[in-house]
Amino acid sequence: MKLSDEEGRAVRAAMAGELRLLDPAVRASPEAVTELLDPEFAEFGASGRRYDRSSILAVTSAVEDDDPGPDVSELSGTLLAPDLVHLTYVTERNGLMFRRSSLWRRTGERWRLYFHQGTPAGPARAAAGYPADSPGGAA
Repeated sequence: MKLSDEEGRAVRAAMAGELRLLDPAVRASPEAVTELLDPEFAEFGASGRRYDRSSILAVTSAVEDDDPGPDVSELSGTLLAPDLVHLTYVTERNGLMFRRSSLWRRTGERWRLYFHQGTPAGPARAAAGYPADSPGGAA
């Protein structure tokens, strides 16, 4: 499905914000992270822990800015409403794979992360030696 110009801009803005939040240099800056998080931000982390805006700032500010960050693949997005974008993607780090889902909400002219969930998905594909999941495929 081809996105309209407006839909494409919204999805690209959310993707750019998501990738910025995965950048260790950005994560190490509480000011930069605060700019990208909605005041009502919530996350269900891959650990199962629930985070709000202040608790995630404590976690992200402990990141070293020279850390390489995760490998990101399968990033895609959908405009759900004029001011709401849903992103899904996969991260791989330290031999483990995580499926991720984010909701980005526009307030005024800014896109901010409203909700995020990370789900462990087992060993990284290269380490596991199995093909990507597919509808109707063996899992």
